[in-house]
Amino acid sequence: MKKKLKAPYVISTVFLVLALIFFIAPIFLAVITSFKSPMEIAESILALPKSLNLDNYADGMKKSDFLRSLRNSATITFPSVFLIVLFSSMGGYSIARNSHWSKLIRSMDSLYLASLMIPFQILMIPVYKIFKNLGLQNNLMGMILMLTGYSIAYATYLYVGFVKSVPREIEEAALIDGCGPLQMFFRIVFPLLKPITATVAALHVMWLWNDFQISIILLQRDKVRTLTVKQFYFFGQYTAEYGMAFAASIVAMIPVVLVFILLQKYIVAGISAGAVKT
Repeated sequence: MKKKLKAPYVISTVFLVLALIFFIAPIFLAVITSFKSPMEIAESILALPKSLNLDNYADGMKKSDFLRSLRNSATITFPSVFLIVLFSSMGGYSIARNSHWSKLIRSMDSLYLASLMIPFQILMIPVYKIFKNLGLQNNLMGMILMLTGYSIAYATYLYVGFVKSVPREIEEAALIDGCGPLQMFFRIVFPLLKPITATVAALHVMWLWNDFQISIILLQRDKVRTLTVKQFYFFGQYTAEYGMAFAASIVAMIPVVLVFILLQKYIVAGISAGAVKT
């Protein structure tokens, strides 16, 4: 029995090690490159730096106007995630609980899922024109509205599957005790949605913080640009400052890594539960 299990065990272990190397290698290269001088980068990408060159971090943060860009990214990301959680949880609850008596509501779940298949490249020009005509271009509030609207479909889809696993008897008992619909949702149901809420929040913090396509279209003034758009500053037509670019990107991803570490235990459980239809 041990001999039969040995080969699959070895194969799976080797596969996991190779996968780990595959995912860690880009991060390792980014870290060592951020400490190299331009001459060391030109000599070898894989070689370790001869000394820890912290000038890349200081110059990269200065050139990208790091504090302002960080504030813009935070101003856009966290309010958007709050609105996504608020509206998608209410929408997912309504669809899950009322789909049995209305074909229109029942079709909303499929409609949200179908909308995820539309690539943003198809929407780029209409979005640009609409937001420009409404005066919402180069406006952080307009960016929040765009990110919220664009992200609600997937979040709602996850909530629908999870709400179906919540027993209806809990809600009925709350209504009998005198709770109104909104009070019952926010005081009884919403706390039970903690796993999927943490999943939605963690995923969308990562996605919105790292957004580039929407930001480059709607935020074209320097004072409202986010950290991801500021990465353009390190690459010109004839030059590329890789050391500063990697240094700035490493510092920029620290908030997202911290959020992911805090909420990672909910992500897999929330996605698997939210994707189940009953």
